[in-house]
Amino acid sequence: MAEPVQQPSTFTAQYSVITAVLVLCSLVVVSGIYVTLPLGSLLADAFQASPARAAGASSAFTLAYALGFLLFAPLSERLGRWPVMFWGLLALGLITPLLGLAQDLSILIALRAVQGLAAATFAPTVMIYITESFPPQRRVAAMGLISTGFLVSAIAGQLFSSTVSGYWDWRYVFYIHGGLCLAAALLTGLFVPRGKTVRTRASLAALYRQLPAQFLNKRLVLCYLICLTILLSFVGMYTIFQEELTKPPFALTAAQLMQVRAAGLAGMILSPFAGLLSARFGSKRMLQAGLLLAAAGLAAAGLSSTLPLLVGMSIVYIAGISILIPVLISLIASLQGSGAGRLSPYIR
Repeated sequence: MAEPVQQPSTFTAQYSVITAVLVLCSLVVVSGIYVTLPLGSLLADAFQASPARAAGASSAFTLAYALGFLLFAPLSERLGRWPVMFWGLLALGLITPLLGLAQDLSILIALRAVQGLAAATFAPTVMIYITESFPPQRRVAAMGLISTGFLVSAIAGQLFSSTVSGYWDWRYVFYIHGGLCLAAALLTGLFVPRGKTVRTRASLAALYRQLPAQFLNKRLVLCYLICLTILLSFVGMYTIFQEELTKPPFALTAAQLMQVRAAGLAGMILSPFAGLLSARFGSKRMLQAGLLLAAAGLAAAGLSSTLPLLVGMSIVYIAGISILIPVLISLIASLQGSGAGRLSPYIR
């Protein structure tokens, strides 16, 4: 694969700016999964619905988000990575504020599904964009930082939602988040170059016909199942935290619950080192270690009877996830064959 011709000082600065913008985008986009977790009781009260029905706002986004990965990865092969990322961010910025205008819970849940589809344009596309457009010496660091952004968004999204809904109405969570998505789109348009890529000449229909073949790859399916399990367990854990820690015997206030969420950031310290650890010990061992650590932490958190132990075990669980996510992203990219070898990337 032809590599970009570059002047080291100029391009080092340029790649640093591009990476910073993409990390910010990862925080803004993926936090959308988690912003409704602290809003469960508020949505239930606002729409006079059961907590279980209000939780549909989270599950609708999650399911649509997962489906969107299958839809937009082939689309980016045909249209290019940058257009899918940019227009996806712009669509997300326009759709998200509409949730704050919803007057019915069913409408809000439907809009969350649309929001999840729009959000799915970014995560699978940005990693391929980096593979195609960054020189080899910059790729690992950029992917590691963006993976960390994905992880931090899980806590940051909840803290953002708790803070905004604590000061204003819950609707402002979506108004402000939509503004952040528009800002991310603007920054992408200004600082993230399109790159000069050779798009596939295959039709969209041909690209989508190739999707079933991926499900014949047992290793790839296993990676997807692990990703889905991690996402559902993470959302489930913090949903339970929201419901149970505000009741006796814990009876936490909103501020104390926010501190419990913030404590999870400590578990993400391993994420930037996942690439180095994989190079040292191998991806398979790190995948096993991450799964064992996450499983042990989650199981122990479920059995914890004291708040310090529960918080400590949740940090252990998140530490396991912080190892898993970067390793899984790398494995999925290698198993899918991102097409990086077919394309000739340039940053101009």
